[in-house]
This record gives sequence, structure tokens and C-alpha cells, in this order.
Amino acid sequence: MVTRSIRSALGAALVVSLLSRPAAAHVDYVTDGPGAAMNAIDFLVEVLSDPVNALLFGGASVVGAVAVAAYLWVRPTITDVVVLREKLAGYADLVPWMLRLAGGLPLVGAGFQGYLFAPTVTFDLSANPLLRVLFIGLGFCILFGLATRIVSAVGLLTYAWAFTVDPAVVLAVEYVPIFLALLVVGGGRPSADDMLQDVASTPGTYYGRVDPIHHLKAFLDDATDPYRAYVPTILRVGMGLSFVYLGLFQKLADPGSALLVVAKYELTSVVPVDPGLWVVGAGVTEMVVGLALIAGFFTRGAAAASFVLFTMTLFGLPDDPVLAHVTLFGMASAVFTMGAGPFSLDHRIGRPALADDDETVTPAD
Repeated sequence: MVTRSIRSALGAALVVSLLSRPAAAHVDYVTDGPGAAMNAIDFLVEVLSDPVNALLFGGASVVGAVAVAAYLWVRPTITDVVVLREKLAGYADLVPWMLRLAGGLPLVGAGFQGYLFAPTVTFDLSANPLLRVLFIGLGFCILFGLATRIVSAVGLLTYAWAFTVDPAVVLAVEYVPIFLALLVVGGGRPSADDMLQDVASTPGTYYGRVDPIHHLKAFLDDATDPYRAYVPTILRVGMGLSFVYLGLFQKLADPGSALLVVAKYELTSVVPVDPGLWVVGAGVTEMVVGLALIAGFFTRGAAAASFVLFTMTLFGLPDDPVLAHVTLFGMASAVFTMGAGPFSLDHRIGRPALADDDETVTPAD
């Protein structure tokens, strides 16, 4: 039974990945302009009215649902998964470092290349040198973990300002949950904040005599400590909203632009199906992954699936800007590490514990 379920899961993963290879792409990043104006509802009805498309789409959906149900049924017998979860829980102290890399690197790139968070929202480097310095400074401070909470607050304000300048920065909305999470967890370890805090708080150090703000960091650590448990929720919901936006607005609601991606990269030669089915499959897959993350259902599986989709996108779409997806890679890694957190279906359903644990069931993570 276990073997049959595993085969079903692998088969579902293969079908879904084939139908959604361009799924994790921001359509605007790889197209030169808007596609043909098309009614989204009419397009969806036309695609799924084709018997072959309906059979492929319905079959993939059924196989995926059966695979997830089978896994949930047999998981009490899979000790490997329990061990993996407990091992990942031990990496929780590395999450701030993951988030700093995910947010800092693309911010530095944005400053050097001249765009506001999303590569499609550009600014003139020669006319806006201070804006360039701001983004590079934000990126380097977050990378090094220097004044992490203060810099993250500035980053949030900068994103809010950029949204008023051009709402298209919503394409890079994943920065918001990263900034919010760093406001709570701070720089973590290793970071400049952690090192300087230790030096400054040690009696007799020269640095401790000239650093007037290390007490502020200690205060913020204590003040934010009760909210650390909600960081997984912030990240998975933020990541889920990004996926829903990409699937709904970038693909299902704008099939003309999505069809440009299919044609540009000749995706129908990779898997010979109707171009419309590529668009529908990609959009629905992204929405399903996004809704699963928002609900906190099968969270680590959804995070792992998203990581695979990002990787396939970067290989399949060679001119897709890599830096634009570093934030999503980092978020997926953090969510996979921490799991669902509170306010999630996984937390309610629970998961099996090891035989020698005191509890027979512990909250899912």
C-alpha cells in the first residue's frame, strides 16, 4: 500500500510539473509587452471544452488529490518523514540568515541595475543616485545583519513608497513578508548585530563604551520574542499570496500574455499539449500551491513543490531574471524549514511522533 501511494505521488508530481513548467515565472519579466486582449472566462471555457484538454486537466487533478490523500493516510507509518521534520526544526536558528540572503542580495542587485524591487519598475541611475545608494545600502545592511530591524522597517517604508510611485511593484510583494519576519527575528546568527551585541555588552570592552544603542537591540529582542512563533505564518501566507497573484492575475486573468510565454519558449514542443492548457495548468497549479500555503495545509510539501517550480523555471526560461526570484527561493527554504506554524490546518491535523516520544501526536509543522 505504501509503495502504491508513493508511486501515485510521484506520478502526480510529474504530471503537475509538466503542466506547470512556466508556472513560477513572472510573465511581465520575460515578455516584451502585453498579449492579445482576451476574456479570461471565455478562454478558460474554450480550453476545458476540448475533450482532450478536459481529460488531461481532470486526470492530473484527480491523480494529485488522490496522491495527497494517500500520503495523509499512510504517513503514520513513515518514520523517515517524522525524523526529517524534527531535523528541520533544529535549523530554525538559521532562518534569519536565509531571509537576509533572500532579501539582501536582490536589493543590492536592484540598486546596481536601477529598479524598484521588481525588474519591470526601473529608474534612471544617473538621475537618482541617492535612490541607488538607498537600495544598495539596504541590501548590504540586511546581508551583513547590521541594524537588521531598523533597516527592515526602512525597507517596508521604501516598498510602500514605491507602490505609490508604480503599483507594478506588487510583482515583488514577497519582500513584504521578508521585511516583516526580519522585524520580528532580527539578524539572528551569524550577523553583525549578534557579534556587536556580545562585544558591547561585555564589561571592559572599548566598543561597549562608544556604542550607545546595543541596549536597544536587547530590548527589541525581548519585545519581539513573543511573536517569533508567528514568523512561519507570516512567511507562508506571504508566499501563498504571491503564488495566488501569479496564478490568478498573471496567467488565468491575462491569458494573452501567458500565451506569449508559451510561444516564446516553444513549450508545446517540450510537452505536446494545447497552448491554452499550458496556461490553465500553470495558473491553477500556482493557485493551488498558494492556497495550500495560505491555509497551512501540506505546508512543507507545498514549499518543496514551489522550490522545484522555481528551479524548473530558471532552467526552462533562460532570460528570466534570476535575482527577481532569489526572494522566493529564500522564502521557500524558510517555510520548508519551519513548517506551517500556528493558524494552519497542519497544526490542527497533527502529525505522528516517534515511538519513543512522550506524545503520540504532536502539532504538524
